[in-house]
Amino acid sequence: MFTVTVLDRAAGLARRVYTSHPDAYPVSGTKSMSQGEWTEQVVERGEVFVANTVAEFAIYFPDHALIESLGCGAALNVPISLKEVIGTVNILDKEHYFSPQTVDHCLAAIEQHRDDLISAVKQCAV
Repeated sequence: MFTVTVLDRAAGLARRVYTSHPDAYPVSGTKSMSQGEWTEQVVERGEVFVANTVAEFAIYFPDHALIESLGCGAALNVPISLKEVIGTVNILDKEHYFSPQTVDHCLAAIEQHRDDLISAVKQCAV
């Protein structure tokens, strides 16, 4: 599964602007930007989050049961940043999918399209 979100800091929401699974995760859907370790890591510090089991991400994602029902047991969240994080690229796959090499490959692909992602996120920003 692949999604892109735009952060609406004023509203405290992450708004989905792209999804590979529109039935389960429609475009324009939102998630609360609750305070916590995931938000601190990804949104505030701009660091990548990797979880290779549901147990590793379930404490951060209240929709973990839906994610798991879609066959996804691993998560990679990559911040999209200018001066601050303005959105995230979210990739989910089977359990233990994100080896260090796979993460590096995903990060390289995201970096290759960084300017396009930033442009798209800025156009979708509230």
